[in-house]
Amino acid sequence: MHILIVDDNPTNVIIIREILKREKYTNITTSSSAREMFGYLGVEDSGEVNVPKMNKVDLVLLDMMMPEMDGIEACRIVQQHDELRDIPIIMVTAVGDSKKLAEALDAGAVDYVTKPINKVELLARIRLALRLKHEKDWHKERDQHIQDELKLASQVQHAVLSVPIQETNIQIEALYKPSFELAGDLYAWYPLGEGRYGVILLDMMGHGISSSLFCMFIASVLKDTVTTYVEPEKVIQELNRRFNQLHIENQLVQYYFTAIYLVVDTKYKRVDYVNAGHPPGLFFHDNSEITKLSTTTFPVGLFDRIEAEPKSFSYEGAAHLVLYTDGLLEMVEGDQDVQLEFLINELKSSHHINKQQIEKVFFDEISSQERDDDKCLVWISLAEGAELG
Repeated sequence: MHILIVDDNPTNVIIIREILKREKYTNITTSSSAREMFGYLGVEDSGEVNVPKMNKVDLVLLDMMMPEMDGIEACRIVQQHDELRDIPIIMVTAVGDSKKLAEALDAGAVDYVTKPINKVELLARIRLALRLKHEKDWHKERDQHIQDELKLASQVQHAVLSVPIQETNIQIEALYKPSFELAGDLYAWYPLGEGRYGVILLDMMGHGISSSLFCMFIASVLKDTVTTYVEPEKVIQELNRRFNQLHIENQLVQYYFTAIYLVVDTKYKRVDYVNAGHPPGLFFHDNSEITKLSTTTFPVGLFDRIEAEPKSFSYEGAAHLVLYTDGLLEMVEGDQDVQLEFLINELKSSHHINKQQIEKVFFDEISSQERDDDKCLVWISLAEGAELG
């Protein structure tokens, strides 16, 4: 336990140090001024802090009245640095002015003792301050451990996302920014053979850990479901069945997710899809016509069974298809029609994705005051290409 005594009066320093030594506090350092204390704590003239490991301090006993800079101002400066503000500071003062004492506490001091020093009072306040610091340190370590675990979980969650596809007839890639470490959005695509590809984008209700866990469950069954059932209505119905297996007794919130799943057939130039309560996908034809892939059934997980009526359309020439979550729409002020019109205008100019422009408009932090929802966009470029045999 390392205690730093800061006082310009040598007699006061000797008295406090002897009291501490008799109570087995032997790791004691002294400073005669606030400036000297700053140097010991590693506060540089530039304002940065570089604390030597050997100088790590657990508690500061700081005299309130000192020349050049008083204890209150010194305490304020210490509180300005993240690396130092958790060090408890106990003011040592002969001043009985309640306003000054209140000012010291407002400046960041955790407690105070008055001169002449009362041994019992001093030791009691030191024990209290150190106990509170120990609890704070424990919470910081636990929070750091949780953050490390969340980062690891985030890496695992990102690892299940599909990598871009670059084929002659089709290119698929995504832009993705979660609102927190863990997210409730999930996208995936799978080659189905004969020039067909299954593509899905889903948005779990809510955010954070609970939604991400439900997402990871869906991710664990997704490939098997898509490659086994293939057809959009059967895939959505099977996901609904699987999701309802996660029945939680007496849950206060019923979890569900919206999803849009489609099968792109590059051989026969056809798209089959089911939209389960998701924002409408946008298909941009080569002739500037736009097809909206609107809702065809309920979100997944709301009911034990859902009827999923598939929709289909054909295309000729080059085209592109954009799927997105509602976090993108919320970037635009206005009702859904206004939001959708803005989205269409930003995405219609080319069949090839312009990542830089999309990130600037929809994903950059500058374009959003708060990251209160996950944002995801899946872009599918379709080229004329060669006919598959």
